[in-house]
Amino acid sequence: MVKTSQRVLQYELPLDIKRDCSGGFVAVCTIWPACYAEGETIDEAVLEVTAVAQSLIELYTEEGLTIPLKRGKERSLLDQPFMIPVFVSA
Repeated sequence: MVKTSQRVLQYELPLDIKRDCSGGFVAVCTIWPACYAEGETIDEAVLEVTAVAQSLIELYTEEGLTIPLKRGKERSLLDQPFMIPVFVSA
C-alpha cells in the first residue's frame, strides 16, 4: 500500500457563546467577526461555528487573504497520533 501524507493545520478559535433571545445559543469568534453560528444547544453552536471556521479558512486560503487566527503546528495525519478537542455540555 502506498502511504500518502495528509497535512493538518491547527488554528485557535476563541469563542464567545451567549444565549439567544429567541432561544438557543450564538457562538461568535472574538477576533473574526465573519465567523459565527447559531445552535439550539451549546454543542450544536460550537459544531456549527467550527464548520463555518473551516469553510472560511478554505475560502481565505484560496483567495490569498490573511486568516486572523493564531496558527498552531502543522502536522501529518499519518505519521503520528494527534489530539482533537471534543466539547460537550456538562
